[in-house]
Amino acid sequence: MSAAPKFKNPRARYNYQGRSVSITGVGAYVPAKVLTNFELAAKVDTNDEWITSRTGIKERRIAAKDEFTSDLAAKAAQRAMKAAGVTGDQIDLIIVATITPDMVFPSTACLVQQKIGALRAAAFDLEAACSGFIYGLEIAQQFIMSRTYDAVLVIGAEKLSSIVDWQDRNTCVLFGDGAGAAVLQNRANSHGLLTAVMGADGSKADLLHMPGGGSRCPATADSVAARLHYLRMEGKETYKHAVQAMVSAATEALRRCDLEISKIKCIIPHQANRRIIDAVGERLGARPDQLFVNLDRYGNTSAASVAIALDEAVSSGRIHRGDLILLVVFGAGLTWGAAVIEW
Repeated sequence: MSAAPKFKNPRARYNYQGRSVSITGVGAYVPAKVLTNFELAAKVDTNDEWITSRTGIKERRIAAKDEFTSDLAAKAAQRAMKAAGVTGDQIDLIIVATITPDMVFPSTACLVQQKIGALRAAAFDLEAACSGFIYGLEIAQQFIMSRTYDAVLVIGAEKLSSIVDWQDRNTCVLFGDGAGAAVLQNRANSHGLLTAVMGADGSKADLLHMPGGGSRCPATADSVAARLHYLRMEGKETYKHAVQAMVSAATEALRRCDLEISKIKCIIPHQANRRIIDAVGERLGARPDQLFVNLDRYGNTSAASVAIALDEAVSSGRIHRGDLILLVVFGAGLTWGAAVIEW
């Protein structure tokens, strides 16, 4: 008698036409420059103890002046492709999740396409802030499951140092630059991505936003003088909604798979704030050893956050084939999401 499955696969209802979708390779890239809390204290009115106690962040990476989001994305993508054993001409679609594109248009994904030699791939950007990578995974899965494409590259990449207000100590200490990428394909005898939960609440868009730069507030001398082209955040309200939304999304994802949190080998939450991570873990009933945290070294890298952490979890041996993992995110919009994956 065969053993009972260790989870329910919500995707099984699509078997009449679909196929499972797995992450076959991951990769990440962070800039060489490290900006520590002590160095930040020389720029703004803050100190290492204040930052660490409130956020858990000790340092973050800062891209060079001539290093852009597409550069970070391309380097992460090349590493993911190498891990998956695919070349540029095998990539069918490139999705780049970012809130810091190289420019308004063309898309950063098109620039990445050229850099990695994926000249037959379709390409577009996705904007869901810190939730972008999970949104991208679900979109990629739909294309593969429906047999429209065979290999999709999903990238989360940010140069947040370009939109951080370095005069605002409450926000400039939080963010860093980096990119993470994943190649998605069908893999025989694997369930892969079991479910993805996505949500949004546009009524709270003003909690975390950048006022300037769009059609509502194009660049003018006045908008620049008013510092409208920098990120702004209501920290306390954002924290409250982040914890609630992440717990709700993770709980729903687990419910769909009929899984208890104890069955998850590795939980990778959005790396925004250690207090948020701990609160989410506690409310889910997770053990501390289930949580993967690299926030102290990179800060909040928005759409790149869980992608970079996923790569590090795999490369460090925290995740092995067959393990169940949970990704859970929250970002501006407001947006949030969670995904359960059999590795």
